[in-house]
Amino acid sequence: MHAPLPVSGRRVLALALPMTLANVTTPMLGFVGATVIGRLGDAAALGAIALGAVIFDAIFWSFGALRMATAGLTAQAVGARDAAEIDRTLARALAAGALAGLALIVLQLPIAAAAFAISGASPAVVEGLSTYFHIRILSAPFVLANYAVLGSVLGRGRTDLGLLLQVAINCVNVALTLAFVVGLERGIGGAALATVCAEGAGLLLGLVLLRRLGAHPFRVPLAEIRDAAALRRTFAVNVDIVIRTLALVAGIVLFSALGARQGDAVLAANAVLWNLFLIGGFFLDGFATAAEALCGQALGARDEADFRRASRLSLRWCLGFGVGVSLIALGGGHAFIDFVSTNEAVRAVAYQYLPLAALAPFVAATPFAYDGIYIGATWTRAMRNLMLAALAAYCATLLAVQALDLGNTGLWLAFLSFLGARGLGQALAYPGLARREFAAA
Repeated sequence: MHAPLPVSGRRVLALALPMTLANVTTPMLGFVGATVIGRLGDAAALGAIALGAVIFDAIFWSFGALRMATAGLTAQAVGARDAAEIDRTLARALAAGALAGLALIVLQLPIAAAAFAISGASPAVVEGLSTYFHIRILSAPFVLANYAVLGSVLGRGRTDLGLLLQVAINCVNVALTLAFVVGLERGIGGAALATVCAEGAGLLLGLVLLRRLGAHPFRVPLAEIRDAAALRRTFAVNVDIVIRTLALVAGIVLFSALGARQGDAVLAANAVLWNLFLIGGFFLDGFATAAEALCGQALGARDEADFRRASRLSLRWCLGFGVGVSLIALGGGHAFIDFVSTNEAVRAVAYQYLPLAALAPFVAATPFAYDGIYIGATWTRAMRNLMLAALAAYCATLLAVQALDLGNTGLWLAFLSFLGARGLGQALAYPGLARREFAAA
């Protein structure tokens, strides 16, 4: 196999920008599906597909560790130029994704019952949601296997192929949604079936692309897939990332819940500003992906100079884009708020807190970059512990700002402190982790 390309600023951009574009295309899928169903004129069906999308986002996002762990472990194998380990990593990830997906199908009834109960939706919405859920859940093995494929592709540093896979899945989904819902008049069930078919097509395309890259995951002996030491390491990395992700979700839920207590206008304004932050996150996440590949490959090659250079460049580019996104958010935020909401009360509240929300991409740039560095290096235990420490600091800050009666200003300050604590903790831990990593070489 070929040696990884040299680490450079151009290489960071070449890896980051395709994933940024891939991230931007994903929300369009939900928009098209909602639009197609919405034009049928059935409010309950529109509510069902919107709620169904949220439920499946939550279910599948909880398995995002599979993608990240596969990317980090693959990148290290690429750096070590160990083609056999690349195949073993992919084979284990595909097996784990398939088994977890099948488990979701088997457990669909209790999962659906819990999700529907939490949603509090009307009987008409639940009826449509039930149809959507029990069809779309069939996509679970494909979705999770696609996480494994995407992780393997990204770990190889082929973010261009990652973009191709995401765009292909989304385009097939849009085309089939139009065909099934409009052409065949299958309604909400047709929209769900379109997603199942699109994920299956995406998996087939991903496996073909990996085969062209020289991957042979299905030739890996079962004994090697079941290797106890390798499975323990893979399991530990995945569990660490899951705990880290749940802690992050807890912080976001706290932000939303405390904002909701301050009235409908504040809740709606925070939702608008949160979406502005998410758009900025698309750009930052691309640099996190670049760091995963570059740092993982350098570590696998035991090249400390390249590892440190990849870390520095990823941080610099991510911070640079964070500054740019924050300035754009500050300058164009009023227009964004006006576009998203026509309610004058919501607009007024959003204008008031725009400067704090605009700071978020800049503050988030450091933890985004370090997330990529830590995942590439598989320092997942440290990443998990630092996230839990940041969450504890965030909760303490929330108590303090509530005691001072700072309202929504305090809420945004606490959230910024959460982002800042994550980045600061990772920055402080990085030198020691790097020294220990390469001292062990």
